[in-house]
Amino acid sequence: MDTDTYRYAEVERKTNETSISVSLRLPSYPTQSSETPEQVISISTGIGFLDHMYHALAKHSKWSLDLKCVGDLEIDDHHTAEDTAIALGMAFKKALGEPRGIKRFGTAYCPLDESLSRAVVDISGRPYAFINIPFKRDMVGSLSTEMIPHVLSSFATSAHITIHVDNIRGENDHHKAESAFKALAVALREATSFTGDSDVPSTKGVL
Repeated sequence: MDTDTYRYAEVERKTNETSISVSLRLPSYPTQSSETPEQVISISTGIGFLDHMYHALAKHSKWSLDLKCVGDLEIDDHHTAEDTAIALGMAFKKALGEPRGIKRFGTAYCPLDESLSRAVVDISGRPYAFINIPFKRDMVGSLSTEMIPHVLSSFATSAHITIHVDNIRGENDHHKAESAFKALAVALREATSFTGDSDVPSTKGVL
């Protein structure tokens, strides 16, 4: 991969609880003459439903993402879920670089059958997350439902962005979570897309 041509980052994060590697490529600048590489996604966290959610996030954000984690799942899912979100946020911030010439704001509604979720994104430089996804069950697969909003908020904090994610309606917890991740993905894709300008989208001149 030509890392000079594309918005690309690699992050490794190792603690006593998890060992994580992330490589992330965001969609490239439209003025570049070289052909955009095929989107490639490979996720392995040891938690099937978390892999599924990260895959949805990458797919609909148009990211190429390789994320690997070996964590202390013999304890529970907390460290793996939280730490992968932190590492992914770090990679996103690094890959994006100076937020110049992007839309900055993104909004999306995504349904999955009976479930409908909304996500609003601000590439603000200010970490904040409001997550409202009412779950009925304690687990979806081997992922605790309480970790789903925590993953989203950990990503936002580490990426230094603001996100608001709301499940507007839904009955099936799998559908609620997946529609939320897809909505966030589409909102991120819009917020990081290019305007054709070269300015920083802020009255302050910096983000």
